[in-house]
Amino acid sequence: MKTIRKIAAILITLCMALTLFTGCQQQSAEKIDIGIIQLIENGAFNDMREGFIQQMKDKGYDESKANFHYKNAQGDSTNLNTICQEMVDKGMDLVVTIATPASQAMVNLESDIPVFFISVSNPVGARIISDMEKPDKNATGTSNAIPVNEIFDLADQLTPGCKTYGFLYNTGEINAVTTVENCKAYLDSIGLSYEEAVVTNSSEVQQAAQSLVGKVDAFFIPNDSVIQSAMNLVAEVAREAKIPAYCSSTTTVESGGFATVAISDTEIGAITADMAIEYLGGKAIEEIPAVVVPATDIVVNKTTAEAIGANIPEDISSTATLVEDAAK
Repeated sequence: MKTIRKIAAILITLCMALTLFTGCQQQSAEKIDIGIIQLIENGAFNDMREGFIQQMKDKGYDESKANFHYKNAQGDSTNLNTICQEMVDKGMDLVVTIATPASQAMVNLESDIPVFFISVSNPVGARIISDMEKPDKNATGTSNAIPVNEIFDLADQLTPGCKTYGFLYNTGEINAVTTVENCKAYLDSIGLSYEEAVVTNSSEVQQAAQSLVGKVDAFFIPNDSVIQSAMNLVAEVAREAKIPAYCSSTTTVESGGFATVAISDTEIGAITADMAIEYLGGKAIEEIPAVVVPATDIVVNKTTAEAIGANIPEDISSTATLVEDAAK
């Protein structure tokens, strides 16, 4: 009888151990769910998204450990808010937001889901966080503060003699407004003039660009999803008027703008992934400072240069990225 009881006890112990082992296996096999949100489809945002995903995979969070749930609002703010709420309802482990509008929409929900933003020009001004060094609101990420001084210095080299710049932007995007304010401050400091034309949607962009012709020597385009969605129309106006259009992103240059000093979109996505990995490794989100990723790449559109009759000095062409017009 004692032998039977001993055998029974051993069997019970083995069953308990097997149950525990199976539970651990199931727990280890659970994958994390990562939401990724874009307001609109464009090359820059796509590169940021792919840079984030690739870095996550390279650091061990491939399809065996993570599900990536990508949603695009197709430029519609109502869709954007719906997508953000869906991410909350589905209980994502973290959400990645690309650019300012998506980041604002997600953070404004005040959910328990951590938000990692990519390429927000002014996170504090957009009220996504209150402090770059000690981020709050359950969010942190990367900023692509536009190097306006460097862009205007580049303009002075590529098209010397520009006295008046035309700003084309959407006042509804805080990142665009902040960049234009910085531009105005810099141009004031060096004694140059500016005009502006503002829009609320993409259907107004072409007319707004045309309204600046005859008043300005060059355009300046901030990072602005509304303008970017109709950049081919801006490029058409600028080329016909022989006006250089200086931009804030590589994608906008590839879409017909003339030149910029820009960040690497893939790199800024990868840097944000590293921050998300820190969080997944156990670091509190408020202990992961938001960072400004510097712009280092000079990008010039050769197609536009030919169209407006601009020469690219050899000292710039030898180090710059020269692109063909994406629409050519």
